[in-house]
Amino acid sequence: MLPLIAFSASLALGMSMQSSAAFTRPAAADPGPSARDVERSQDRVRKRAAEVGRTKAMLARADGELDRLAVAAEAAIEQYNGERLKLQWSQQAYKDTQVRVAEADRRLEEKRAELAAFAAQAYRYNTGYNQMPLALTGSGGPQGSMDRAATVELLAEQRAAMVERVEAARNVADVFRRQAQAAFAEQSTAAKRADEARQAAQDAVATQQASVQRIEAEKRRLERRLGSAQAHAAQVKRARERALEKVESHKIRSEFIGSKRPVGDLPAAARGAVVVRAALKWLGTPYSWGGGTVAGPSYGVAQGARTIGFDCSGLAMYAWHKAGVRLVHWTGTQWTSGPHVPLNEMRPGDLVFFATDTSDPGTIHHVGIYVGRGRMVEAPYTGARVRISSVHRDDLIGATRPAL
Repeated sequence: MLPLIAFSASLALGMSMQSSAAFTRPAAADPGPSARDVERSQDRVRKRAAEVGRTKAMLARADGELDRLAVAAEAAIEQYNGERLKLQWSQQAYKDTQVRVAEADRRLEEKRAELAAFAAQAYRYNTGYNQMPLALTGSGGPQGSMDRAATVELLAEQRAAMVERVEAARNVADVFRRQAQAAFAEQSTAAKRADEARQAAQDAVATQQASVQRIEAEKRRLERRLGSAQAHAAQVKRARERALEKVESHKIRSEFIGSKRPVGDLPAAARGAVVVRAALKWLGTPYSWGGGTVAGPSYGVAQGARTIGFDCSGLAMYAWHKAGVRLVHWTGTQWTSGPHVPLNEMRPGDLVFFATDTSDPGTIHHVGIYVGRGRMVEAPYTGARVRISSVHRDDLIGATRPAL
């Protein structure tokens, strides 16, 4: 009996162990993700998020680089516009001094001719060609001698006065001649500065244009790294922004299509509407370096020589001319063309300026035309077109309301 009992006990124990093993085996072979799997997955998510963050940061840097290049190019162009205007001023100053020199030389020759005629007449008096010697050597006693002495004194005074007038005319001519020489020297210096500014602007625009395609291609590559969904979202966002700009442009244009009264009949406050309407007419017009006259878009210079359009100060000059205010083609003088306006008191038509150093008006590089609601019309940079955009930028320095 004992061996049978032992066998039964052993069999029961074995079955119990098998049953226990059968019960616990599924837990040991659980096909679900382990804690390590979860940790690895979370790590991949973190790495992906970090990569997305880095990619977005690189995109932001690319956008910043595009903005920096555009500002540098626009600053160089406006510097050239200023130097070109100064050259025109110095050329005109030289022409004016040349006219004054010619007039002074003519007057000097007149005085010399008067003195020569007087000297010749005096010579003839002394050699008996007329009756004047009788006044000097005739009879008449003491009274006659006194009269003759007075006549001699008068003639001497006349001669001295003539000599003084000749000397004065010579001094004036010399002064104008020195001014002409200084004006010529300034003209030469101004021409050199204009050439240097033009070359600097050409280099800046060339750098900008060469970089735009590279940076845009890099942006597209970076967007693809974000994944198709995010890349598509970015594209949709840009498309929506463009669509909203068109809608807003249409609304703004509708607001300013109104009175067609002559400019002279408009109150000062209404001139701004004339300015805005004139600028909005050219939305979509290409940017052209040096382009724009009081008559409208024109061929520019250098990279703008084959493009009919406006640069920023050309558009401002054109629009304000329509309101009867004459500006020159340079942000430097447009900044001082009227009183400066607090930014919270701007009204349509005011000029808004942007500078690389907002504490220094000497670094102004761009101008736009305020249209209201924090927006402006601008000719932004080479490769872009006249558009409506925000005035809220870090480089906003102030606003001016041009005056008649």
